Amino acid sequence: MGFKEGVMPEVDPATFMDKPYLDRIKITSRFWVENGFGTPKMLPTIYVVKVVVLYLVVGIAIATLTSGLNPLHPSQWWNQPIFYQKAIMWTVFLETLGLAGSWGPLAGHFAPMTAGFKTWLRPETIRLPPWPGKVPGTAGDRRTVFDVAVYALVLVSALVTLFAPRVDATGFPGGQKVAEHLGQTNVYLVNPWLFLPVLVFLVILGLRDKVAFLAARPEQYMPAMVFGLLAPAMGVVTMLVCLKLLITVVWVGAGISKIGKHFGKVVPPMMSNTPILPGKATRRLFYRNFPEDLQPSGLAHFFAHGLGTVVEIGFPLILLLVGTPWWLVVVAVIMMIGLHAVIFSTFPLAVPLEWNVLFAFAVVFLYLGWPNKDGFGFIGSDYAWTVPVLIALVIFPILGNLRPDWVSFLPSMRQYAGNWASAQWAIKPEAEKKLEEHIVRSQPNIITQLQKAGYPEDVAEVVLSMTTGWRSLHSQGPGLMSIMRNYLGEEKFNTYRMREAEFACNSIIAFNFGEGHFHNEDLIRAIQRRCNFEPGEFLVAWVESQPIHKNYQEWKLIDAALGVVERGTYKVADSADTQPWLPNGPIPLEYTWRSDSATPAGASR
Repeated sequence: MGFKEGVMPEVDPATFMDKPYLDRIKITSRFWVENGFGTPKMLPTIYVVKVVVLYLVVGIAIATLTSGLNPLHPSQWWNQPIFYQKAIMWTVFLETLGLAGSWGPLAGHFAPMTAGFKTWLRPETIRLPPWPGKVPGTAGDRRTVFDVAVYALVLVSALVTLFAPRVDATGFPGGQKVAEHLGQTNVYLVNPWLFLPVLVFLVILGLRDKVAFLAARPEQYMPAMVFGLLAPAMGVVTMLVCLKLLITVVWVGAGISKIGKHFGKVVPPMMSNTPILPGKATRRLFYRNFPEDLQPSGLAHFFAHGLGTVVEIGFPLILLLVGTPWWLVVVAVIMMIGLHAVIFSTFPLAVPLEWNVLFAFAVVFLYLGWPNKDGFGFIGSDYAWTVPVLIALVIFPILGNLRPDWVSFLPSMRQYAGNWASAQWAIKPEAEKKLEEHIVRSQPNIITQLQKAGYPEDVAEVVLSMTTGWRSLHSQGPGLMSIMRNYLGEEKFNTYRMREAEFACNSIIAFNFGEGHFHNEDLIRAIQRRCNFEPGEFLVAWVESQPIHKNYQEWKLIDAALGVVERGTYKVADSADTQPWLPNGPIPLEYTWRSDSATPAGASR
């Protein structure tokens, strides 16, 4: 890969789409092993520049200058509570705008690279309420002027927390202790009451549109806002301890979710997309026996469960519970910074780069700036506050891992785990144009975006096929292809355009981040109301996340015109242990229900 020129599979673009689909998967999955997406090095450079300039330089300037601090003297502000609060709110602002996670080409936004605010400030675009028809005042799937206003108020109220005058918190419980620790007479915070409007507008936004709501990453940042709001009651010291509890639950929840089959399948394709890895041979080390066996190698499992699961569970607990010896705390801080640095370096396709930078800073701020040994730890804290906070923080992770159909994988704390709801679209080539002709949106289909970016149509199809090759390397890929292959039969299976749903829906609703609940039958119904597909024109194979106590996943087959037409289950191991191109045919599927309107042509008959 050069700086300006990417690489592509060595195929003839003019005939590539004529090959059987599973032959194409064999090509793209093998290509991904050695090249990742194949993007030019200019692309990760753009992301780095965005993080450095927009997130860090602008963010630090705003957080310091509005707090009476000098941005050129980090020693003045690196451990200031108000700086940390404003770092969080600056992140919230950028996430909500769509300028942080799920931005740019690695998230399917090629031309233009920004979709978030352009979609959520535009009436008539699709919105997806989390409980359609069950919460009064939230029915419907069209964005109204009211929805636009609520979204705008989230942005404005977040900005107010950044620019409004600071308040002296020395008189809050524990304020004097915090000031003394800083070597100051006073300690300052964001005005606690300013968090209330942000929280209220976010809740209203969430009831109306789960997409724009989760784009703000509320599972990461809303608890921190609640702690800021309650600071006058709980005290500044307890607020800092609660922030430690929050980051610990995020880390440990993510670590626990990595136990099992899924995360071992995430690491190899993620490392293959790491631009700093030297050469193809290094990338092949993460696979068992390239090119015939693309299962994770022992090295990949070590990265996944040794450097991943163990680090993400063990070291956060050390940080939370240990005050001395100090060297152990420093080692734990370094390990967690390293974890986030590694994730950043891989440029994962949801590109949560700002989040990783914030968490790397957070571990320094919380544990080096406010050490447990100096009286800022959970042990010995005000348990009347910290224990209920801890219980509240673990409710959604526990519920979401037991009932993933009830809770998004984000508040379930399964980020990076690989255990996500996922889907694959099968759409007839002539029908795909309806998505552009009848849906109000800020971007066209990705295939059209790629052509606008300068790729001929046949080359654009090869580039877009990399996304299905990427999915095939994950635990859900073989299962999704098997569902579709069984329903359509081999002949019809090869006549459809197969689209990776995470990317495809991104161009319609502006954000995905790997959340399969954004493109379940609720989105498909909204699309169908606008496009009126004929039966068989647009099909979706969709699979739910694996519950933590079960060894299978539930799937469904959706026909846009008919609704859900089949349901069933498959064992996680059957899909995860299969090669991407299904050399032994579709994996075993259990069928639990079929609609009378279903018209299967293949093995599911």
